[in-house]
Amino acid sequence: MQTDNRPLSPHLQVYKPQLTSVLSICHRGSGVVLALGSIILVWWLSALAAGPEAFATVNGVVGSFIGKVILFLFTLALFYHLCNGIRHLVWDTGRGFELESVYRSGYLVVIASVVLTVVVWIVALSTGGA
Repeated sequence: MQTDNRPLSPHLQVYKPQLTSVLSICHRGSGVVLALGSIILVWWLSALAAGPEAFATVNGVVGSFIGKVILFLFTLALFYHLCNGIRHLVWDTGRGFELESVYRSGYLVVIASVVLTVVVWIVALSTGGA
């Protein structure tokens, strides 16, 4: 049996990322971010149950600049995963598979997730939250 030294699929250095592949990777990544962010949520809820001292400690960490950046990225991941999940639900109905529609819905997912994140943070900061 003769074997070639050629790769079976395009190497990452040769393959040009497309919107569909980037959004798919981001969807998986946002799921990981949400899973990791849930640890912070459990920590915050545990501190709430543990008493005022523990809650003040967690609030100090989460309320710091780095904590707010992490919360912002968690919010962005949440809305991206939600919007892209809705896109996938539409696909489950058999609609939206035309190439133009796939790209349009992909851009819509990105824009909607950014807009929703910014709106939530504007409301949170204007009402004294975060």
